[in-house]
Parts: sequence; C-alpha cells; structure tokens
Amino acid sequence: MIESIGNTAPGWITGLMDTLGAPGAGVAIAAENLFPPLPSEVILPLAGFASARGSMHLASALAWTTLGSVSGALALYGVGALLGHERTVAIASKLPLVRVSDIEKTEHWFRRHGTKAVFFGRMIPLSRSLISIPAGIERMPIPVFLALTTLGSLVWNTIFVLAGYLLGDNWEEVTGYMDVYSKVALAATALAVAVFVVARVSRCGPGARRRG
Repeated sequence: MIESIGNTAPGWITGLMDTLGAPGAGVAIAAENLFPPLPSEVILPLAGFASARGSMHLASALAWTTLGSVSGALALYGVGALLGHERTVAIASKLPLVRVSDIEKTEHWFRRHGTKAVFFGRMIPLSRSLISIPAGIERMPIPVFLALTTLGSLVWNTIFVLAGYLLGDNWEEVTGYMDVYSKVALAATALAVAVFVVARVSRCGPGARRRG
C-alpha cells in the first residue's frame, strides 16, 4: 500500500493514490494547482516511487499528473476570463500603491511574452498556479494555452516523477532539493515585490507631491 511508504506525505494524498492509483495522483496535482501551498514536491516523487513499486504504471503516473496540472490550470484560466479586464482594472484601482498604468503595463508585457510566461511559469513555484489567471484575463486562445500548459507541465512533472522512480526508497530526498529551489524562487519574487513597493512609495512621497 502507498500509505505505508509515504511517510512525509499528507494522509489524504497517500489515501488518494492508494484508492485510485494514478488518477488519484492526478486529482492531488489538480488540487495543488488550485491551492499552491499543497506540496507538489511530495506528490510527484511519491507517484514515481509508487510506480517503481508497481502500484501504478509510470506512463499512467505521468499522464494523470499532467492531466491534473492542465485541469487545475484551466480552472484558474476560467477565473481570469470571468474576472476580465474591466473588473481587474476596477479592483487594481482600489489597491494601495497600484495604479491602472501598472495593470496596463503588465497587460502589454503579457501580450508580448505571454506564451513564454505560461510555458516556463509551469516550472516556478506559485507562478505555476497564478500564471493561468492573467492568461484568462487576456483571453489567450484556449488551444494555445492548453498546448503550452501541457508541455510545461509534462516537463516539470516528468522530472520529479522520474526522480522518485529512480531514487526508490530515497525518493524523499527530492523534497529537500525542491525546498531549496522553492525558497530561492519565492525569495526572488518577494524581492521584486519589495523593490516595486519601495519605488512606488518613494514616487508617492511628500517630495514627489511637491514636485508634482
């Protein structure tokens, strides 16, 4: 049983895989896309290890986890599409330190680089989920979105599923490396946000108003 080998995995994850096999891994990854704090760095290597133990076929693990990634991303694309440009601007205009011009610049950037952002975003913590929302807001053609998301997810999932498969009983080592990568990526994101806030506060400070 998978439950007996997933020592660091939350019980519901091992329960899904134990009950449903590869489709359970897909459901877990779909949930991870919708709720980013869930541990894909545990789900994917565990699915690989389960494949090595014969609990599921390796090809099925790859197919179902990728399907789960695409399903979760498509749901968030729908959120962005429902939100739309007008609501996004209306919400942004009420946020502190955010200007409508910031949204316009972001939209312009996404129109130019959206395909790369969706593909490579599937390999960056947090962005893996959030990148689907601007894609929906900008109404990226669904066939393009699905193709990029499938390819990016397949690359990411394959790396970690195969790592779990090849490491065998040491599959949990993957989580250590992934934890370092996640911390670096999130620190870089936090730094970018901090730079934006400092720059915006300095522009909106008393000195800036006197010059205006």
